[in-house]
Amino acid sequence: MTTASAQLPVALLAGGMATRLRPITEKIPKLLVEVAGEPFFSHQLRLLKKNGLTKIVLCVGYLGDMIVEQYGDGAKWGVEIQYSFDGEKLLGTGGALIRALPKLGDAFYVLYGDSYLPVDYQAVGRAFLDSGKLGLMTVFENREAYDASNVWFEAGRIKLYSKKEKLPQMRHIDYGLGLFRAAAFAGCPRDAVVDLATVQTDLCARRELAGYEMKERFFEIGSHAGLNELNGLLRAGSSPG
Repeated sequence: MTTASAQLPVALLAGGMATRLRPITEKIPKLLVEVAGEPFFSHQLRLLKKNGLTKIVLCVGYLGDMIVEQYGDGAKWGVEIQYSFDGEKLLGTGGALIRALPKLGDAFYVLYGDSYLPVDYQAVGRAFLDSGKLGLMTVFENREAYDASNVWFEAGRIKLYSKKEKLPQMRHIDYGLGLFRAAAFAGCPRDAVVDLATVQTDLCARRELAGYEMKERFFEIGSHAGLNELNGLLRAGSSPG
């Protein structure tokens, strides 16, 4: 039986310039960066399909046509891929999602184009639907290990998420997988630069941001160090996914 969370589409944010991966990304977008002998997006697609998520909306910008040319509608992967282009200017993570809303419908997952997250996506999706809130953020007890901890998560709730305020209670970090209802973006401008973090901070202040703690660490190719680590893991056949 198909669950409600399995029917939700995945918005994959992949429109940035990927400057931290230069010179690799001077001629190709981040999704096409080679990891363990194939484009990173192939690994992401395999992981999503394994978790029963087959409807994908790619929010693309920089060199996005190269992704369309290589992956098309996703049929040969057994998935359905649609594309939402930023247009003449990059709209930021939130702006790209707002532009893609007509393709995403009422509720959807959000995943970053440089994240490799070998987790139970369906469990996260069910938690979001059960919460009744406008958004959900997965969090990881980072304790400054991978990046600055910016989430105060306690007793199963996100009490504060902020990239500006710094409190000693902040021991967690945004894990990189979220869910939203379209209504979460109701007050945002269209075709303008919007940072998704700003939307999440606002939802948190309104107690409309659910929290879901992950115990597995995350992997990413947003930096050369992260790329080299994941490449080594996947090549060794020790993929956590």
